[in-house]
Amino acid sequence: MNLSSLVIPLLLSAVAIYGMGKRVNVYETLAHGAEEGLTVLLRIIPSLVGLLTAVSMFRASGAMDWLCTLCSPVLQWLGVPVETVPLMLIRPVSGSGALAIGSDLMESYGPDSYIGRVAAVMLGSTETTFYAIAVYFGSAGIVRTRHTVPSALAADLAGFVASAFAVRLFFGV
Repeated sequence: MNLSSLVIPLLLSAVAIYGMGKRVNVYETLAHGAEEGLTVLLRIIPSLVGLLTAVSMFRASGAMDWLCTLCSPVLQWLGVPVETVPLMLIRPVSGSGALAIGSDLMESYGPDSYIGRVAAVMLGSTETTFYAIAVYFGSAGIVRTRHTVPSALAADLAGFVASAFAVRLFFGV
């Protein structure tokens, strides 16, 4: 048994011991936190169901393929592999969908290929924007996102371009 396998149990034990030292009913606090978590879950499920349905409809309609073709020239000019376009379109919407596309890219081109590395860095350096907005804003009761969506999508685009640049910089292509 190595030290890394003990980190989580030691951390949980330390928190429980600290709570008991402060005379906090640790179990009651844990149960209350779980109850609040379930309440938040009930508030955000409708947003998540709608989001996942929209992603499935987008892919099934053929709009994904059309958008990939449309984006290709600009991305080639920026040095971003055209093969990663589906990943860039799905990542802001669905983490699991993006992971599936990234896995397909790595299976097709290899994890050590330029495309595989760019896909991996993209997955690690960008966010599922609409999912995060739905979850965090939904749990806080915020309904007006005004500048959030454009700002977050601009950050995702910067992350995608920076991912391709970083892979070229560190691995050379």
